[in-house]
Amino acid sequence: MNTATKLSGFALGLAVVFGATYGVGRVADPVTPPAEAPHDAGGGHGDDGGAGHGGDNGAAAHLPGGLLVSDRGYTLRPVDAPAGQFAFQVTGPDGRAVTAYDVAHDKRMHLIVARRDLSGFRHVHPEMTPDGTWRVDSPLAGPGVWRAFADFTPTGGEALTLGVDVTVPGELTGRPLPAPATSTTVDGYTVTLAGAPEPGRTAELTLSVSRGGAPVTDLEPYLGAYGHLVALRQGDLAYLHVHPHGEPGDGRTRPGPEVSFSAEMPSAGAYRLYLDFKHGGVVRTAEFTVVAGSPTAPGVPAATGSPTAGTPAATSSPTADAGHGVPGHGHD
Repeated sequence: MNTATKLSGFALGLAVVFGATYGVGRVADPVTPPAEAPHDAGGGHGDDGGAGHGGDNGAAAHLPGGLLVSDRGYTLRPVDAPAGQFAFQVTGPDGRAVTAYDVAHDKRMHLIVARRDLSGFRHVHPEMTPDGTWRVDSPLAGPGVWRAFADFTPTGGEALTLGVDVTVPGELTGRPLPAPATSTTVDGYTVTLAGAPEPGRTAELTLSVSRGGAPVTDLEPYLGAYGHLVALRQGDLAYLHVHPHGEPGDGRTRPGPEVSFSAEMPSAGAYRLYLDFKHGGVVRTAEFTVVAGSPTAPGVPAATGSPTAGTPAATSSPTADAGHGVPGHGHD
């Protein structure tokens, strides 16, 4: 049985207070990931899963995105913000805040946050002030240690995903990872997953959206696609940001019910998938647990094909395009 844990704010190294409501954030040391496949792993942008982002000296070139707070001269630095806001800068090789970014998937900055037990997830898009500070209503919904991922492309540079841990103090009850399943429901929509990820190899994953038993054939574009997929590896939260085949308006990509992706899982283990899709003017997130490699590996929950068995994979409330109403799942 899970026991409640009392989290308290703390500061170590580069730290910043996000206000009494949202606790204290700190830069964490890079997490040592599980053994990787013997080639570059996916991370960051890219229709094929992207390229991994290594350290400045190339020693970590095989790592997926999001494991490092500093990479290739760029560093993610949280900054002071009023209560209820989240703010950060990205500094460049010259030590100054970066102010020039390329648009990637309709936005200059994608901020994804996930609680370390993968029970909370938000995907938001902050706004930048002239001094290079990105600000957004805080996406940190409730106590816990959260991993914040800044996914961006500095103008003249390569696509990067940097990550930093932020702690929200308070009473916390840890939640187990939901069991692997091939179907889940969110807001009355059923999303079904076909395809099996394999460690170190590219796999085709197809997600089909239906409602009331009928396939949804009029999905709406969101971030330049009919679906947006983030995968996080259990444990170190290695970040994989992949996109579907084709794009709206290309004359061959249908607006549902199926959205297909090429995804590469860098190692064996359990992963949490977050599919964003838009329909009726609302963006929703469907969540799945999938396993690459042995389904009986330590820490992997027992599989189920039922969308209702175990912990619900995703919940949300219908809202405008700005976000969900249930803490831990949303978009801006």
